[in-house]
Amino acid sequence: MWVTGMEIPFNEFLKLDMRVGKVVEAEHVVGSRNLIRMMVDFGSEKRQSVAGLLQYYKPEELVNKKFAFVLNLQRRKFMGVESQCMVLAAEDERGSVILIRPERDIEVGSRIR
Repeated sequence: MWVTGMEIPFNEFLKLDMRVGKVVEAEHVVGSRNLIRMMVDFGSEKRQSVAGLLQYYKPEELVNKKFAFVLNLQRRKFMGVESQCMVLAAEDERGSVILIRPERDIEVGSRIR
């Protein structure tokens, strides 16, 4: 549930481990309507991310692109596939969704502050 207008202490924000990751693989999760499984390179490690993006992106459109991710959220399973990080996206009032990308090239694993 989204709570708009709620302020959190800055120390809470600092607990988020947000980094730039490069999608090295992406595929539709078999049996799901809109889930995409991505393998993401963060430099020192690779993690799997699962997101409901199929209505906005084709899996092949994501490969070799860099996006913003949160790494230290509690892991969850979607259709039996574990998501080990969360890709960040923006959604407008019309329901359009875009993934958050660095405006210029930067190394994978770079911290987002």
